Amino acid sequence: MQTNTFAPVSMIVRKILLFLFVAISRLTLLAQVCSGSLGDPVVNIDFGTGAAPASFTAPGYQLTTSACPNDGFYSITTSQSNCGRQWHTVNNDHTGGGAFMMVNASQTPGDFFVQTLSNLCPNTTYVFTAWVLNVVFNPALIKPNLLFRIEAADGTVLAQHATGDIEVFSQPTWQQVGFSFTNGNASTPVTLRITNNAPGGQGNDLALDDISFRACGPVATASAVGLGDTVRVCYPDQRAYTFQAQISTALSSTAYQWQLSRDTGRTWTDIAGATSLEYIRAVSGPGLFLYRLGVAHPSSIATPSCRINSNVQWVDVFDLPQAQAGPDRVKFGGRPIRLMAMANQESGTRYAWLPTSGLSDATVLNPIADPASTTVYSLTVTTRHGCVSTDRVTVEVIASLFVPNAFTPNGDGKNDRWVIPYLSPELGALVNVYDRAGQVVYQSRSNSVAWDGTHKGVPLPTGIYIYQIFLPDAEPLKGTLLLLR
Repeated sequence: MQTNTFAPVSMIVRKILLFLFVAISRLTLLAQVCSGSLGDPVVNIDFGTGAAPASFTAPGYQLTTSACPNDGFYSITTSQSNCGRQWHTVNNDHTGGGAFMMVNASQTPGDFFVQTLSNLCPNTTYVFTAWVLNVVFNPALIKPNLLFRIEAADGTVLAQHATGDIEVFSQPTWQQVGFSFTNGNASTPVTLRITNNAPGGQGNDLALDDISFRACGPVATASAVGLGDTVRVCYPDQRAYTFQAQISTALSSTAYQWQLSRDTGRTWTDIAGATSLEYIRAVSGPGLFLYRLGVAHPSSIATPSCRINSNVQWVDVFDLPQAQAGPDRVKFGGRPIRLMAMANQESGTRYAWLPTSGLSDATVLNPIADPASTTVYSLTVTTRHGCVSTDRVTVEVIASLFVPNAFTPNGDGKNDRWVIPYLSPELGALVNVYDRAGQVVYQSRSNSVAWDGTHKGVPLPTGIYIYQIFLPDAEPLKGTLLLLR
């Protein structure tokens, strides 16, 4: 039996050629686009959520609410499924969360999307992009074949690009179409016209989304001198930073405008007076600050959509962490206390107490303290960004609890309350005061003691009273108290 040893190799070669063909077919949808810097989209047609009426026209097509339009119909939908017809299920638009235009080609080739655009800037090069998807998954059926044209008001074609046949993929695959063109010297409207060169009937079904026009120009690069494009600094360590921009190609007449964004680039605001290649940023409060340079012809620089923009400069100024070591504390005879510190508790924050002696854990925010003698502890709080704050607390050590044995609640502002110093709530003490008949006339449980000599709002008479102090894991303290009016 003869064995063909070249058959496996031939099969591999065919698969490689098929892969290259598909890859190249995808690349041919993009013509030469911008090699420099881009501006913000001056036109951005994303079909919204499908609820609002469309502003474009579709000559020879009818709008339907069905996500599975018939020949010669289109819909604006957020998804389409279970259409049959050898169509992919398209679960979302190109970016996710919005709508797209679903087109079932008419029998006769022709335009299916026409829109007039009136807000382009004169003497400006633009990049046009759109995203298309061949909805059909059977390669034997007719493929969409599109022609994109930009026309001046008088019908002159400013630019056009033909996609050729849009290939079939095993999964729904959005492909980008793009090319560049230069607008005329007048602010007259232009028309975007998309034509399907192939007939409908057997295939030729497509989705369209995210049509965009953006200004294109030379490469504009900006950096913080000596620091690159990102500055991360703790608030007290910042200084004035100099941003310097460069333009790759010198233009005959160029104007500049620096911008600031405080919402991570969603919106931008012109910085008054910042109209040169250099901008010096002054010291600011904490926060995230984004900067970029806009470049345009002097006649158009006041219109942000006419500009190209540099790369974005980040200045992240981090606030100092909160560091409060807590109130000074008193501890007595073998009774540890907890330090009542407060600080940032976000992920990555580190705590360090010094000295470490007498602490249960010097790396937690609220350690147990049991020093042998009065000690001043220092708390250092360090955030994940390396910003540092410190504070101190004193733990005073006393031999035993001092309980006053008399007070004079006569309203003269002197010794009007029976107060037990250093008996803090966290000790969990129960304090009872009894009259001669053994009735409890005052009680404090896990709280500070500050008795004003009354019982149920009625002043008690001068006399001797008995107190008891119950502390967990300790013998009760008992004594007499003189209330003198």
